[in-house]
Amino acid sequence: MKCIVVDDSSLQRLSITKLVKDHPSLELVAEHNNALKTKSALQNIKVDLLFLDIEMPILSGFDLLDNLDYKPEIIFVTGKTQYAFQAFNYKAVDYLQKPVSKERFLTAVDKALELYGLKHDQNTNDENYIFIKSNLKKHKLYLDTVKYVEAFGDYMKVITDGENYTVLSTMKAFEEKLPKEQFLRVHKSYIVNLDRVEHYNSKIVNIENQEIPLSRNRKRNLEKALEEIANKAAT
Repeated sequence: MKCIVVDDSSLQRLSITKLVKDHPSLELVAEHNNALKTKSALQNIKVDLLFLDIEMPILSGFDLLDNLDYKPEIIFVTGKTQYAFQAFNYKAVDYLQKPVSKERFLTAVDKALELYGLKHDQNTNDENYIFIKSNLKKHKLYLDTVKYVEAFGDYMKVITDGENYTVLSTMKAFEEKLPKEQFLRVHKSYIVNLDRVEHYNSKIVNIENQEIPLSRNRKRNLEKALEEIANKAAT
């Protein structure tokens, strides 16, 4: 999602922009210290999400929204709680109170991404992708190209048909980004693309001559998932 951060406090703006830059599904288009600059910018570009302060000089966050021809999704970021009800009337995705914790930020972004996905119907094959951050760059990762994912300490190694990516993430967090009907964790350190599994036995899963360890207690989950895929293909 393309984002703009609007806040007249340089410290608070820096805090939010850093969180945006670190999120694999967000792209920071601009940051502004007042709503007038944002209003002008939005006449030339369209963004998907605004992180918007409310109390700003000349033009408040609410005033900005009243003057927009189109409205991106809004996450209000403010130091006061008194505007919460009014923010609700603007159909905001969420209302964050400063200082914003990373956990609270991620919760709000998850809501925004869910709404964005519903609006853009990201369940189609052409849109079967996620964004990941690797080597300080954000990459559009088409999930059908992924063979498997391997854990390396605090990092995940994503093996695809083309290049491979190293992503800072826990196994659990990365697993939650992947569609459960297509990807399965078969070992504490491995997630496989079920569509790419060629054969398996009690100890390994084979994907294009690569032997991936299969935990004994996860074998039944693999069998069940592959059976479901086969049944869907047959109908």
